Amino acid sequence: MTVNAAERPVKVGFMLPYSGTYAALGNGITNAFKMAIDEQGGKLGGRDVEYYSVDDASDPAKAVENANRLVKRDDVDVIIGTVHSGVSMALSKVARDSDTLLIVPNAGANEVTGVICAPNIFRTSFSNWQPSFAMGGVVAKQGHKKVVTLTWKYAAGEQMVAGFKESLEANGGEIVKELYIPFPSVEFQPFLTEIASIKPDAVYVFFAGGGAVKFVQDYAAAGLSRSVPLYASGFLTEGTLEAQGVAAEGTHTTLHYADGLDTPRDNAFREAYKKNYKLEPDVYTVQGYDAAQLLIAGLNAVKGDIADQKGVIAAMESTKIDSPRGSFTMSKSHNPVQDIYLRKVQGKKNIVVGIASKALEDPARGCKM
Repeated sequence: MTVNAAERPVKVGFMLPYSGTYAALGNGITNAFKMAIDEQGGKLGGRDVEYYSVDDASDPAKAVENANRLVKRDDVDVIIGTVHSGVSMALSKVARDSDTLLIVPNAGANEVTGVICAPNIFRTSFSNWQPSFAMGGVVAKQGHKKVVTLTWKYAAGEQMVAGFKESLEANGGEIVKELYIPFPSVEFQPFLTEIASIKPDAVYVFFAGGGAVKFVQDYAAAGLSRSVPLYASGFLTEGTLEAQGVAAEGTHTTLHYADGLDTPRDNAFREAYKKNYKLEPDVYTVQGYDAAQLLIAGLNAVKGDIADQKGVIAAMESTKIDSPRGSFTMSKSHNPVQDIYLRKVQGKKNIVVGIASKALEDPARGCKM
């Protein structure tokens, strides 16, 4: 018996890292996405949901092959992916060429909502420019004019530094040295020795996952945390504080989410996630949850008719997401227009100090849509 297209399940494909450096991120995004769907009775626009997944292992070399497995083999209606910026670039091109709906729940590659933007590509996380640009102004206004930056040598790291530099210089500061380490190396000692010799006013970094844990511990062990204030994109301390321990204390970061927002929406989300998965939620789970919320808005508007892609896209473009991070809307290039919080590590929490940038919109450089 053939299943009517309007009655068959909506096929959702996850292309995320389930092994390697970012495995915990991929699992968190998947968990929270499914939790949001479960809150809708396990349905999208009244239709059942089938899940497909591929472990992209944060490997750009296999990105096209992995994306095509979901598009061509599994014939998914929508892809949720990914974490690594290099992988997201290839994935976005496959989605654009095949006209497959794509929601990016983490990777911040500026190009996704810039030069390779497309009507069928959305992001529920951030652009690399957003948290880093917000921090540049903070650092300069705190009187730190000469700054050293350090990050992995790949798209996300380079773009984080560029966003930070743009804002830092606009506020009278300068980067006296840009340092890069191959991804995913964690041999930080030579760089820490160089930073100590330069004696900058501050250091700005981008690392995440296991690399972030190692960097923070090495930075403190080298004695730098006592003499050179450490600033970072929030991914340095997001989901890593338990492992970093006292070494992270006092670190300032900027991100679109924080511990202790203490809003009814965030409190309910955190409680539900902990109950379902026995884990503390973080920014990655919020982004996965909101990827589902965005898709729910699109499918509800067309009563589950995923074939009506124009209707789905129009609804997703116009919706206001009631997110645990605080409500946000989508920009014309399909990136969140959102508050960026200034946070400080206190104990095992990223406590909100204030809002570094209110309703910050990515400049979407090169987007023609």
